[in-house]
Amino acid sequence: MKKLILSLVLATLALPLFAQTATKNLLNLDKTGVAIQGYDPVAFFTDNKPVKGDPKLPAKHDGAIYLFSSKEHKDLFKADPAKYTPKFGGYCAYGVSRNKLVEIDVDAFQIVDGKLLLQYSKGVRDDFNKDTKGNLAKADANWASLVVKKGK
Repeated sequence: MKKLILSLVLATLALPLFAQTATKNLLNLDKTGVAIQGYDPVAFFTDNKPVKGDPKLPAKHDGAIYLFSSKEHKDLFKADPAKYTPKFGGYCAYGVSRNKLVEIDVDAFQIVDGKLLLQYSKGVRDDFNKDTKGNLAKADANWASLVVKKGK
């Protein structure tokens, strides 16, 4: 019974945080609004490497512009953008696990549980992977408050 009451109290306290998160967005974009430094988000999955997108093949999603290396990749993205957009707004996953917003190196990407994670460097990615599940849980826990504090 105590656990149920505690869960209800915690859920009630968290509701305002989630409500604020729903109205804000936090994305790692360049000054023109382009995400992932202009790299094709689909290529991380299909080619298993970063591939530069073509400015002639853009698509807008949730306030970001994504560029694609082919029309096929753009079509795949448009059919299921949630599958291809990077987690944590394209910020470094390890940084988010430490409650910080950190830039990324596209060569330090990884796919975890079907989601694109970007990291500051390959060394940071290695540190993150020493406890992938734990660090991902910390990042997930920190993300909502970062969106509230730093989002627009």
